[in-house]
Amino acid sequence: MDSREAAERARLAETFLFRGAPPEAVELARTDPRTVRQENGKGGVIYAPHAFRRCLGVVLEGRVQVNKGALIMSVLEPGDLFGAAALFNDRADYATTLTARAPCRVLLLPQALVEELMGRFPEVGRNYVAYLSGRICFLSGKIDALTAGSAERKVAQYLLSRLEGGWVELDCSAAGLARRLGVSRASLYRALDALAGRGILRREGRRVQVLQPDALEQN
Repeated sequence: MDSREAAERARLAETFLFRGAPPEAVELARTDPRTVRQENGKGGVIYAPHAFRRCLGVVLEGRVQVNKGALIMSVLEPGDLFGAAALFNDRADYATTLTARAPCRVLLLPQALVEELMGRFPEVGRNYVAYLSGRICFLSGKIDALTAGSAERKVAQYLLSRLEGGWVELDCSAAGLARRLGVSRASLYRALDALAGRGILRREGRRVQVLQPDALEQN
């Protein structure tokens, strides 16, 4: 077994889906001929509303950004799952767009294989239900932030979703960012100034340094 196979086995064993499951479950997911491995360069689209697979995905390497239109929902790290919205329904479209923020590799488990894993290994079934429950809580929090949150809270959520190494690179103008967040430009500037005034961040043109991530999360 080469180093990449060993790394893949270790990554799968650490994912939430296989927590507490026997090694045989991981091996079935890895070696089943239905399993698909996909690589994408930076900016490559992994899933889109009209271009997706009915598979549960695992990020093996790299980072994946999840968008609902212009809104950044989350950024997935190695070991994170995606694609649950494509399973066990007959919808013709997928809910979000997944894009590689860096060169990435993912493993895709077709619905039939996921069913087999849950049938043979009860731990996998319980983990999948718990994962779905967690997604409901996450999405509920996102809705709260968007519908009841202040401009400052929206800015904080946006910055946290794009944070890399303590910095955020803004990929659009202030007017574009204000449109993404559903706030006015004046509100956007006030929110940034307020966060900077409390020492939470520092702005350098289109770059923002987050000095206190924990404080930003509390907004």
